[in-house]
Amino acid sequence: AGGGKGPHFEGGQMPLVRRVPKRGFTNVFKTVYAEVNLSDLNGFADGSVVTPEVLREKRLVRGSYDGVKILGRGTLDRTLTVYAHKFSRQAAQSITAAGGRAEVL
Repeated sequence: AGGGKGPHFEGGQMPLVRRVPKRGFTNVFKTVYAEVNLSDLNGFADGSVVTPEVLREKRLVRGSYDGVKILGRGTLDRTLTVYAHKFSRQAAQSITAAGGRAEVL
């Protein structure tokens, strides 16, 4: 019985995990955004209003996030009014080029 030593046991020598210094830290105040691409917005009807609440209902945003950011991957072929906390430059340009509006919350 006993099971032997742990996989990181180094025979009395100071273990590697304790020899190497700690690096950096985790910012507890970091803002984490849910990312939604333009191609995901093509599922909405032409002329509709897209808000973070609507994105949650459509299951495009899942989990706990501080906000929603619209990214420019894909093409948008509908006229939408999109409300989000952030937009990438490409996404905002594509939404306005399609005849819609990109409104920052």
